[in-house]
Amino acid sequence: MSDELALWNALPVPALLLDGVGQVERLNGAGELFLNCSERGLLGKLPTARFGFSVDLLPSIERVRLNGAPLFIDGVTIRLSSGEKREVNLQISPLTSSPSGEVIMLLQPRSGAEALGQVVGPKAAARQAIGMAEMLAHEIKNPLAGITGAAQLLSMSLPEGDQELTDLIVAESRRIVALLEQVERFGDLRPPARRAVNVHDILDRARATAQLGFAPDIRFSELYDPSLPEVFVDGDQLQQVILNLLKNAAQALGGEGKITLRTFYEAGLRLHLPNGEHASLPIQIEVTDNGPGLPPDIADQVFDPFVSGRENGTGLGLALVSKILTDHNALIAVDSHPGRTTFRISLPVAPATGAHPPEGD
Repeated sequence: MSDELALWNALPVPALLLDGVGQVERLNGAGELFLNCSERGLLGKLPTARFGFSVDLLPSIERVRLNGAPLFIDGVTIRLSSGEKREVNLQISPLTSSPSGEVIMLLQPRSGAEALGQVVGPKAAARQAIGMAEMLAHEIKNPLAGITGAAQLLSMSLPEGDQELTDLIVAESRRIVALLEQVERFGDLRPPARRAVNVHDILDRARATAQLGFAPDIRFSELYDPSLPEVFVDGDQLQQVILNLLKNAAQALGGEGKITLRTFYEAGLRLHLPNGEHASLPIQIEVTDNGPGLPPDIADQVFDPFVSGRENGTGLGLALVSKILTDHNALIAVDSHPGRTTFRISLPVAPATGAHPPEGD
């Protein structure tokens, strides 16, 4: 037991062990520092009794128990008893050796400053990182344009056999430009142009685009709830989110396999906003593939920029998905194991005419 306790306290990531009803059994040393709370002060209590979570925690824990698979939720805000806030990526995993339904909850700080206990507003930190990335992208694109142009001019005076080299320069330069343009999208800090949208129209357009482009041999299945009300989103941005998820699934499948699109209504899921209000997120979209699952070493970081499980992958697609949904005060979670990976999006219902849903800062 002493060895187990030493190993538990040696974990570098804040971690809680929860019993079969969600009460705290253990809090490791990193967790005590991060949450500014002693283990003794939490024992036998629900985490929500001491801290505020921007996601409904207990239904998520129950979902992990029922599915027997880990759940990852990006961009969760934890409000400490002092009023300070911590931004984390949340991982809830079942303890398979436990017959009583224990789960482990890991809190992955979303920035180095937060890991040191400094309170940094998530949008302020994002603006700093985005501004630097956008500046670098702009500066790199300018010389790349000159390189591409020079290679194209050079190819006009070369024999056909040597043009393969200039063609390679042009192709690789364009690939880098496309990557930089993807980085620059993070610099768009304008609020989404939200309106009432039929979610099934978005899904159908995204599926058709995928089948005509990057997923011609993928089998698609639709499990739609036709009674769903409209959602309140930027339609173009939501379509980009779905396309990114479909492309991620198609790449995981290696071009062959099955993707299932599912929609349903789940009452009770709420996001707590920084202004003290809350947003109800009952409309659920799931994108599921029957591929090999996420690599275990990156499973809890898939929404972080430049994290990819593929060779030559940019690691920007899911990061952009997370950014767009965060801007919408929406949620995304992933549940992955071999043979089944599901990305689940939770969205707000479109308000009645004249009503205005609460907005975060």
